[in-house]
Amino acid sequence: MNDKKQPKISKSIFELMERIKRAIKSEPLNRKEIQELLQNTQGAIDSDEEKMVSGVLDVAETQVREVMIPRSQMVVINNADSLTGILEIIVSSGHSRFPVMSKDREACIGVLLAKDLLRHFKDAADDAIDVKRYIRPLSVIPESKRLNTLLKEFRDSHNHMAIVVDEYGGISGLLTIEDVLEEIVGEIDDEHDPQELEYIEKKESNDGSDYYLVLALTKVEDFNKYFDSKLEHSYYDTIGGLVVHEFGRLPRNGEKLIFSNFKFSVIKTHRRRIEILSVKRVSAN
Repeated sequence: MNDKKQPKISKSIFELMERIKRAIKSEPLNRKEIQELLQNTQGAIDSDEEKMVSGVLDVAETQVREVMIPRSQMVVINNADSLTGILEIIVSSGHSRFPVMSKDREACIGVLLAKDLLRHFKDAADDAIDVKRYIRPLSVIPESKRLNTLLKEFRDSHNHMAIVVDEYGGISGLLTIEDVLEEIVGEIDDEHDPQELEYIEKKESNDGSDYYLVLALTKVEDFNKYFDSKLEHSYYDTIGGLVVHEFGRLPRNGEKLIFSNFKFSVIKTHRRRIEILSVKRVSAN
């Protein structure tokens, strides 16, 4: 997992929590009133700290399905992959934990930690590797689980990743402890914040040509309807999942790819998924 600079919590945030406790003791406050108190501290805490405390309150109301990484954008390892193939996935993605899937990708066997492969390099130098030897157990959670409950489970079990299943038991995504913590401490937003972006928005380049900002979670069938195109969507529900498939790995910000008369540029990624794409029509060869 990528290391991040931990947010600095000043003394004032603890003082504010004490104020909240005293307020609750003297007169019960609901969640909305506590949020309003946070927004009117008269400089007792800065905006980052206010967002952090608000995030703690919000986590109790947020379900896994709202923040999980969708199945179509999961970076996984197949239990039949060779060591070379596994290393390519690890290096290209930059992650440290990978769900290990069955050959048909319908079942998750467990999780593989990149550091565990160091044992293989110590004991053997060939390409033959028994992935099952290094697989660790992986938690399975429902989409409806609350994040505060999940965070406690992560802490108690010392697991940092969980597979998310729908009501029928099918894999719908995954969630990491970083995703949960980020709901508390927040992330760096930019002008392409996906929460403020429609699924597909038409823009104009400096040269006068048109391009489109597209959320990676846009359904392929909705993309096809908007652009009157015929991208294949039998196996990939979202445009982000289809683009990851075409790359053959999780692309980095700024990487570009042309297929099916469209030029896709990766505008924003977030750990294990694409969030925003820039799309342009290109002429057929």
